[in-house]
Amino acid sequence: MSLLNRLAAFYVEAKGNKWFRYFAIFCRIGVAMAFIPSGMVKVMGERFTALPSNHPLGHYFDALHLTGYYYTFIGAGQLITAALLLIPRTAVLGALMAFPIMLNISVLVYATRFEGTRIVTLILLANAYLLCWYFDRLRYILPFKTADLGLPAYKTSSNKFPFAFFGLVIAAIAAVIIGNAYLYDIRPGNSAEECTNGCPGNSDPEACQQFCDCIYNQGKPLDTCLKEYENAPRQKK
Repeated sequence: MSLLNRLAAFYVEAKGNKWFRYFAIFCRIGVAMAFIPSGMVKVMGERFTALPSNHPLGHYFDALHLTGYYYTFIGAGQLITAALLLIPRTAVLGALMAFPIMLNISVLVYATRFEGTRIVTLILLANAYLLCWYFDRLRYILPFKTADLGLPAYKTSSNKFPFAFFGLVIAAIAAVIIGNAYLYDIRPGNSAEECTNGCPGNSDPEACQQFCDCIYNQGKPLDTCLKEYENAPRQKK
């Protein structure tokens, strides 16, 4: 049996298992709930975050807030996506709309070293699971041959708890949380106080303080402050 056929057999088995279905519902609600607050704020015309203007991501949100009805348009799109996810018959369309939005947000928060990278990554993974869950409905638009897999009709008949799958889910969550803790040697934090509070544990506290001052007091771009941090003379231990 080829790998593709094995994956198809596993997919059919998963679609007939109530625990996989419950997890899909959980992911739908979770992704939708992530869009509703941010969408409401934008539709109401309020600033999305309390991040200071000198924060790398704060710069972005300030500029976005000043785009007028484009800002409202983004919020409306997020609310529509959330509504589609919450309605079972339109959930597949909601998952399709949500994925590029979440992918864009994920790249943005990693590029700016935002502290919320963990939760954003988990939401993106939940969205990816939904796309896999709706593979039987999406396979016809994929740019490779999947329609001839001959997926048989599946029935919701299995109550067996998939320990291996949920073990992988827990491992993925742990990998995201732990991996993000070691991904960067320095982050700007969400405020000047949060940034400087992390300096005592930094390999070079003085360079860290200068980095925080560069971001929050001088208002320089993140890349500039990172270069200054990397080129700062290190303290001898």
